[in-house]
Amino acid sequence: MAVPVARRWEVGAFLALTTATGLIDAVSYLALGHTFVANMTGNVVFLGFALAPDSGFTVTAPLFSLAGFLVGSLAGGRVGAALEARPRRWLGGVFGTQAVLLGVAALLVGTDVLERTGGTSYGLIFLLAACFGLQNATVRRVAPKDLTTTVLTLTLTGLAADSILAGGQSAKPHRRLGSVAAMFAGAAIGALLLRETTAGVIALAALVVAGAAAVFLLGPAPVASADTARTD
Repeated sequence: MAVPVARRWEVGAFLALTTATGLIDAVSYLALGHTFVANMTGNVVFLGFALAPDSGFTVTAPLFSLAGFLVGSLAGGRVGAALEARPRRWLGGVFGTQAVLLGVAALLVGTDVLERTGGTSYGLIFLLAACFGLQNATVRRVAPKDLTTTVLTLTLTGLAADSILAGGQSAKPHRRLGSVAAMFAGAAIGALLLRETTAGVIALAALVVAGAAAVFLLGPAPVASADTARTD
């Protein structure tokens, strides 16, 4: 599907979204009971672990995360189907909404309406997971396969399998390496900042996502060429 901005701006926006994923998964895993809000594979595995007595895992947090993610994905799918013909409004609006929701989450955490433990933590998990369900449902329609923004398994597989050592053409290794670096940086920064503030990490993720939204709304249009057929 056509992306409304030039390739470098597009890649930068997707890397920013990947960084936000690292930031928020640091919050969810380290502060909210060992669950993920962007990586649902981990939550399914945690649910399996929880069936073993004395495993230390519970089903509640992963279930809230899965539920929120599915709700966000449903919303993202419906919006994408309705607005895909107007990509700037669609992508800018979706990621702008995600940024606002993350900002609301940061405010609620900062004012102790939602806390890291107890019953209200499940509301926070649901809200954060909905944000990343929305992101995933949108990104899967437009992003290159090595810029999924939330899961690096295929990115790392492609990096190795397509490399010269494996007999491949080493296609776009810099972009794949950038995706890995963005996720690592987000997770590391999030883990370090969590020692001081949970709300601050969520707010930082909101700003990063807002930057991506601004790129899709205001970034320069792609230049038509012989090998690409991308339109605004």
